[in-house]
Amino acid sequence: MPNLKDLKNRIRSVENTQQITKAMKMVAAAKLRRSQERAETARPYSEKMTEMSASLARGMSDAEGGHPLISGHTENPKKIEIVLFTADRGLCGSFNSGVIRAVRAKIEALQANGKKVSLTCVGTKGDEVLRRQFEPLIRNRLAGMTRELSFENVEKELALQLVHDYDEGVFDECYIVYNKFKSAMTQILTWRRLMPVEVGEEQEEVGGGASHLFEPEEDELLADLLPKSVAVQLYQALVESDASEHGSRMTAMDNAVRNAADMIQKLTITYNRTRQAVITTELMEIIGGAESLKG
Repeated sequence: MPNLKDLKNRIRSVENTQQITKAMKMVAAAKLRRSQERAETARPYSEKMTEMSASLARGMSDAEGGHPLISGHTENPKKIEIVLFTADRGLCGSFNSGVIRAVRAKIEALQANGKKVSLTCVGTKGDEVLRRQFEPLIRNRLAGMTRELSFENVEKELALQLVHDYDEGVFDECYIVYNKFKSAMTQILTWRRLMPVEVGEEQEEVGGGASHLFEPEEDELLADLLPKSVAVQLYQALVESDASEHGSRMTAMDNAVRNAADMIQKLTITYNRTRQAVITTELMEIIGGAESLKG
């Protein structure tokens, strides 16, 4: 028979845990509202910047001596950089593990094809897990970027370094992987090629192909625009990841609150049944003692 004191202590412990998870859920919900608004506000600018860069890049893709962010270093890239976005803290469901699992599978597939892989970990959780298996591959570790989440900070701390490394031939291609925010319960694991720029197919314009005049010249314009486009995509990935983290944590804490309530209910039923059994046993002992005195 379970001990009543132990059951009571366990109920109290679960109640304390429930209060903590409830508070964490409320904090995550408050942060989610701000992060979601920031991610959704940044999307149109990011999409138009990417569209404009791709449009200019299509016109320069066949030009001799084109910008390396368009033409790439080689037709057969051997050195691949992966930038992964995870959280600095846990307790957010499968948010971190989904990205880490995808990156691990990608690394193994690339290495099986003879590629050399390097990693940039934005967020401590990805670094903590992947360094156990891929420590030599990790080039850069960036933590706490969401605490001062601004475009200027992303450009300074991450984008300029990646563009510089690409220009220096440290890697031939760069991919980013992050969770794109859809709702508090749904995040979409997203892969994008960051460098060289994805040109894509040219869309037919209404009224025929229109000619454009550029000031300054296209090559000069691209030299400024393409690094800026890289920074914009990295910023968008970070704000999407930040919103996804808070949504995932809010959902995880909500599930934890519900599970704690179910556990408290089951433990309370067990406690009441055990208490009733103890009382019944004591009554039987009293009745037995009284009967023996009569005899």
